[in-house]
Amino acid sequence: MKIKSLILRNFKGIRNFELNTDGKDVSIMGDNATGKTTLADAFMWLLFDKDSNNRKDFQIKTLKPDGEPEHGLEHTVEAILELDDGQQIALKKVYQEKWTKKRGSATAEFTGHTTDHYIDGVPVQKKEYDARIAEIADENIFRLLTDPRYFNEVLHWQKRRELLLEVCGDVSDAEVIASKKELSKLADILGNRTIEQHRKVIQARRTEINKELEKIPVRIDEVKLGLPDISDITNPDELSNDITKLREELRAKQEELAQVRAGGQVAEKTKELRLIEGQILDLRNKHRQALDEKVGEKSRELSLIQSGMYKLRADINAKNDVIKSYEAEIKSLEAKMENLRNKWREVNAEQFEFNQDTNCPTCGQPLPAEQIEIAREKALADFNRTKAEKLESINAEGKRLAGVKQTMEQNLAAASEALEKAKVNLAELEQNEAALKAEIDYIMQNAGEPTEIFAEYAPMQERIARIRKEIANMQADSNTAIMAIQKEIDTLTDAITALEQAAARLEAWESGLNRIEELKAEERKLATEFEELEQQLYLTEEFIRAKVRLLEDKINSKFKMARFKLFEVQVNGALAECCETTFNGVPYGNLNNGARLNIGLDIINTLAEHFGFAPPVWLDNAESVVNILPTKGQQIRLVVSEKDKKLRVELAENKESIKEAV
Repeated sequence: MKIKSLILRNFKGIRNFELNTDGKDVSIMGDNATGKTTLADAFMWLLFDKDSNNRKDFQIKTLKPDGEPEHGLEHTVEAILELDDGQQIALKKVYQEKWTKKRGSATAEFTGHTTDHYIDGVPVQKKEYDARIAEIADENIFRLLTDPRYFNEVLHWQKRRELLLEVCGDVSDAEVIASKKELSKLADILGNRTIEQHRKVIQARRTEINKELEKIPVRIDEVKLGLPDISDITNPDELSNDITKLREELRAKQEELAQVRAGGQVAEKTKELRLIEGQILDLRNKHRQALDEKVGEKSRELSLIQSGMYKLRADINAKNDVIKSYEAEIKSLEAKMENLRNKWREVNAEQFEFNQDTNCPTCGQPLPAEQIEIAREKALADFNRTKAEKLESINAEGKRLAGVKQTMEQNLAAASEALEKAKVNLAELEQNEAALKAEIDYIMQNAGEPTEIFAEYAPMQERIARIRKEIANMQADSNTAIMAIQKEIDTLTDAITALEQAAARLEAWESGLNRIEELKAEERKLATEFEELEQQLYLTEEFIRAKVRLLEDKINSKFKMARFKLFEVQVNGALAECCETTFNGVPYGNLNNGARLNIGLDIINTLAEHFGFAPPVWLDNAESVVNILPTKGQQIRLVVSEKDKKLRVELAENKESIKEAV
């Protein structure tokens, strides 16, 4: 794309300016504040509604000396562009104020702004205009290829890195492995993992192994400290046989002791003793059975009495409820009767009153006295009759209530009498109950021994005492032999316990030594695995270094001046992604303006080749560069020239044409 012409009218202070390039590179000279940057702003606004710094909200209007905008002007930018396919397109935008007369007002009021769009002289809607611009170029790509500063000073380093990889292509893992013979093992080591994934696996496993290796010496020390002392065991191989021999001797002594304790005479006497004790137990059971029968009869009588008491108590409770009901009803009747008496007195105390209008309701003339008297006598008779009827009704109700009350009082008296009888009956049953309980207690307490019933009971008791004495005498004679045998048994038991404890200590000692060997073997195994992981980690680092070299060489080969650092070595030796532009080893940020400009142009050339699109390149502060790198796209150089107080245009053939900002 090339700018054939660019025309500004009333745009950011430039009254009228026309730039004709004929598609050639051009230098625009001018002192500071003469409008050089305004040309770039106008061109970007014409395409994307933003200035050269990518700002959407900026002042387009021409301002007066007091800072206020001039009203009523049309702010116009138009350009003729030659596209890469040789076709030309004319674009135009007109920004102006909108003044509206409201109904009933003689003057118009400012109500906003409008922007008119034209393509090839034909007015179009903004949507159609923007769509046509989008067909020509994407805004982000356009800015990237138009502004030499955009790649290094506007784009985030990650975006720069992505763009370089998109333009130049990444390096596959297979290519990297093939680049160095020592990396050939990596293919089998990685499997389906990426280098980064496998490095994370290695780091995680190395951490685990280090922790385990730190713990193993501690565990070995713990096992050593726990080893029992076996210095007193002189014949460890014979321990098992010695224990077996002592156990056989102990078993023989235990059998001898059992035989002494189970002597013949003692056994016979013991058998006789158990027989007599069984006979006495039978007598006691027969005595208890007779006693239970006597007590059972009395208990049945007691149960019948208690059942009658339960029924009487329930009957008494019911009678109490009935009496309470009668008393409440009588009280209610007395209250009603008292109310009737009061009502009778009120009715009886009523006096006759005669209120009669003495004038005729029809004609209004006074009524005759005889007629008035007749009316009074009639009213008096009606009053007396009504009063007598009311009193008679009250008396009748009172008599009825009195009759009901009398019946209730009779019922109450009968219920009270029945209640007293029930209480007397209950008292009698309670006395009978107490007597039976006392009788049962007496039987239980004075049951006595079976001797009072069975004559053979006492002789049996005496015989038991005699046999027990005989057994005691027999046992006293054998105690000496028993004590001697028991002493030998105790000695053998202590010896067996000591040998078993020694055997347990020996087993624990051997188990501890085996555990120490297991831990040492585990330590050797972990150390071997750690060394293998270290070798794998070294290979992955060599892989990354090889990939960095290949990738940076591949990318840098696409550029004449610019070089790119895509990785940096961290403190721990690891490689971190970055994207830093350099020139002759100097970072972009430390370069002078001329070097930065040419580096930007070098990048634009490569990107233009990649995107297949070369728009005009705007070079601000071009006076700071002696040898400007040529670009595929048209160059528009903005040069600070103190002598040029108005904009001056110089085409690439050094043919000078001056266009003044009017």
